[in-house]
Amino acid sequence: MLAVDAGNSKTDVAVVGADGEVLGAARGGGFQPPTVGVTAAVDALAEVVREAFAAAGVTAVDHVSACLANADFPLEEERLAAALHTRAWGASVEVRNDTFAILRAGVAEPRGVAVVCGAGINCVGMRPDGRTARFPALGRVSGDWGGGWGLAEEAMWHAARAEDGRGGPTALARTLPAHFGLDSVHALIEALHLGRIPHLRRHELTPVLFATATAGDPVAGSLVDRLAEEVVSMATVALTRLDLLAEETPVLLGGGVLAARHPRLDARVRDLLSAAAPKAVPHVVTAAPVLGAALLGLDRLGAAKEVHARVRAHFEVL
Repeated sequence: MLAVDAGNSKTDVAVVGADGEVLGAARGGGFQPPTVGVTAAVDALAEVVREAFAAAGVTAVDHVSACLANADFPLEEERLAAALHTRAWGASVEVRNDTFAILRAGVAEPRGVAVVCGAGINCVGMRPDGRTARFPALGRVSGDWGGGWGLAEEAMWHAARAEDGRGGPTALARTLPAHFGLDSVHALIEALHLGRIPHLRRHELTPVLFATATAGDPVAGSLVDRLAEEVVSMATVALTRLDLLAEETPVLLGGGVLAARHPRLDARVRDLLSAAAPKAVPHVVTAAPVLGAALLGLDRLGAAKEVHARVRAHFEVL
């Protein structure tokens, strides 16, 4: 089986034998069909797959289990599955959104809910009977709030208004530009707009926001608290859709923002979740998401428990 976890920033693939041994693995860049097109994105993925196949000494597998970023609707999953199938990597192909990989990596069986907060924010849930719960997760247009990019934008909004007088005071007006060695929000806005600070570096503002909140700034703290509310709202809705609200159910927290376990955010999420879904059991996922893709593939193939255990042991040791 070929397991693929392709996120926006990096791709991990692994070739897994019938006994659960990881025969070969490789890592590549991000998977971004909306930016480069499906063909180019799959071409880039093919390079990583070839490397893993070479390490494993194979040219094809029985099944491809791919968890891919930007597969936000079932139709997109179907189209990407068709694109992967044409590469003849495996006799069968199953594509899911990459959030499912984090969920499956954190549970012993395909049952639970995962909220992922990295560059964006997303939530999925699943039951062993195949039922799932999910959101489009396209940003504000689909009702989402949060994620690293969203937090950085909110922090800049408050800092800009604090400096020019349209909003109340916040230490963000000082801490955000200071991170880049600048003395004003105006200078930071100009540097971002003119490209003197590369667009991709905007994500660096999110840790500054958390540090400013920890230092006691009310505005920064309110943004952290709102993110916690969004995380719990998504998890509670997913639990409700799957009829799991009244059962003890794992709620997995993943992605760079949640995995960092910022004390205020982590505590607030757990407090709110305890009130909204008392039987939910929160857990931060630190295992590599490609593990989840592999386990989903083994689920599909009906592999024995000991095969699942061997794959998990490999990636959890790493």
